[in-house]
Amino acid sequence: MTFVVTDNCIKCKYTDCVEVCPVDAFHEGPNFLVIDPDECIDCTLCEPECPINAIYPEDDVPAGQESFVALNAELAKSWPVITERKDGLADAKDWENKPGKLGLLER
Repeated sequence: MTFVVTDNCIKCKYTDCVEVCPVDAFHEGPNFLVIDPDECIDCTLCEPECPINAIYPEDDVPAGQESFVALNAELAKSWPVITERKDGLADAKDWENKPGKLGLLER
């Protein structure tokens, strides 16, 4: 099992989670983070660090967001690794907990 970044991260991109990852499994896109399932060691450290609850174990991804399992794997192959915390996006607070943001994902 691996951990998965889901819809709530889009347009927020808080990076508290990347600092605790012992294997550098996080990859950064323009407005979203993903976890590389081949790197993730299921340590569970990232999940509680996410301030907006956007990270889930693969088996517990919320209904309707199952596509994020494959999306994390796909984008991790082309996006660079991120290992240090950065500020969230400028308007992140405006986007927290808004559903249906997949169409706003920038690749």
